[in-house]
Amino acid sequence: MAEPSKTPTAPTTAPTAPTARTGAGSSAPASPSTDGSGSTEAPGSRISRRRLLGTAGATGLVLGAAGGATGYAAARSGSADTADAAPLTSLGADTAMFHGKHQAGITTPMQASGHLVAFDLAPGAGRKEATALLRRWSATAERLMAGESPSGDTDVARDAGPSLLTVTFGFGHSFFGRTGLEKQRPVALDPLPDFSSDRLDKARSNGDLWVQIGANDSLVAFHALRTLQKEAGSAARVRWQMNGFNRSPGATARPMTTRNLMGQVDGTRNPKPSDPDFQQRIFVPDTTGGDVPAWMAAGSYAVVRRIRMLLDNWEKLPVKDQEGIIGRHKSDGAPLTGGTETTEPDLEKLGADGTLVVPINAHARITRPDQNGGAAMLRRPFSFHDGFDADGVPDAGLLFVCWQADPARGFVPVQRKLDRGDALSPFIRHEASGLFAVPGGAEKGGYVGQGLLEG
Repeated sequence: MAEPSKTPTAPTTAPTAPTARTGAGSSAPASPSTDGSGSTEAPGSRISRRRLLGTAGATGLVLGAAGGATGYAAARSGSADTADAAPLTSLGADTAMFHGKHQAGITTPMQASGHLVAFDLAPGAGRKEATALLRRWSATAERLMAGESPSGDTDVARDAGPSLLTVTFGFGHSFFGRTGLEKQRPVALDPLPDFSSDRLDKARSNGDLWVQIGANDSLVAFHALRTLQKEAGSAARVRWQMNGFNRSPGATARPMTTRNLMGQVDGTRNPKPSDPDFQQRIFVPDTTGGDVPAWMAAGSYAVVRRIRMLLDNWEKLPVKDQEGIIGRHKSDGAPLTGGTETTEPDLEKLGADGTLVVPINAHARITRPDQNGGAAMLRRPFSFHDGFDADGVPDAGLLFVCWQADPARGFVPVQRKLDRGDALSPFIRHEASGLFAVPGGAEKGGYVGQGLLEG
């Protein structure tokens, strides 16, 4: 597992409540999007879920410190007073753009709810069926991300806005053989090497097609998952599916880096879009050549790992021992050598006993880019909890997702070094894995993967 301080930080302050909109001239507050623009109203004659948030959805509950129970009771009883009540927050109005240079869900702020799902093409299905499927999926994802309901909708998310929904599509190594596109398969998509700490379940690894779904509302995320699964029809079937979550935006009194299920601050040293080398580290160059096919221009590669955390063992350790394993203080994420969360650790600093303050096998030391030839990746995971076994042991951990322009220069060298002596290794278990080529975003009127499937 990469250092638990490398995931993007989701916005955590409650946005201003959206105003009710009764006509085409009204608009929502500016929202995060993959291209930096604000949200826009989706076209179409049907009222969108986003518009419902500002009209009928304006009856949301107000659970303040004073009178929260009263507000809840009034809403339950159908009191007329609730007709003018403002929603708790405007999270439902946040919108990510489907079309753009890059697909949404890569640099989009972390979302509270997510689903990862892999599909295999059905027996007999090939390039023709895959093309039709990506057309359907892209059209549906565009509508869902804009807050529109697809035809034959289940109404699961009828009362919600887009809630920063993102849908991201990728292709696995096996996809190219099944569609006769082997010559278009990138070298960077070669299978990941074996690692000694792996305990991989092949049934929950890899796949022809991969879909990442994220949203700040769980029903909106599930709605997208269910809709896309149904639209796969006879062309593809689910190979595996995993559910994840993160801390909800606005859950803390001030913006803070999130924590993982070990209680560690998780997201401090992630690459930032403002970094001068961010684009070259995370995205395939626009100008391709050599071993890089043209259809991957502006795309990225996603490594997906289901990492089980052995929480019972971890939680038995004194906090001081946990901090030594990570190399950071648990309370605030600051390095053991002092400073704040964002202070660079002094890896040469010695303690009073003459030993390194940050142990030689500390997770934070091993995963630093300057300890791995500059290797860096954009970490954007979800936590997961899939229940307890008969002995009460939690099946929980991290759905690790990282993005890079080339896995051989991002994930692989860091994981190899972790595999050789990370102090955290005895407390985690890699149980599933996948690598997917994620093409650039679709142009208006086009679909994801069009350059591959029609090139």
